[in-house]
Amino acid sequence: MANHQSAKKRIRQSENRRLHNKYYAKTARNAVRALRSTTEKAAAEELLPKVAAMLDKLAKINQIHKNKAANIKSSLALHVNSL
Repeated sequence: MANHQSAKKRIRQSENRRLHNKYYAKTARNAVRALRSTTEKAAAEELLPKVAAMLDKLAKINQIHKNKAANIKSSLALHVNSL
């Protein structure tokens, strides 16, 4: 267990950041799943920019790699265009 005040603070901050990151990553994953399961083109075109923005934000804070975000966005765009 931590002995110093700064170490205790670091533990608190790490836990809060972990929960924050987990929430945004899970929300983005669910949005990607929802977009992939969409069969209506109009709804998918409306949802695509929102999901792309979520992925960009995750890549910006290094939650996911920028190339992975680009690959997911590309596959989603192909899915929307094929509808």
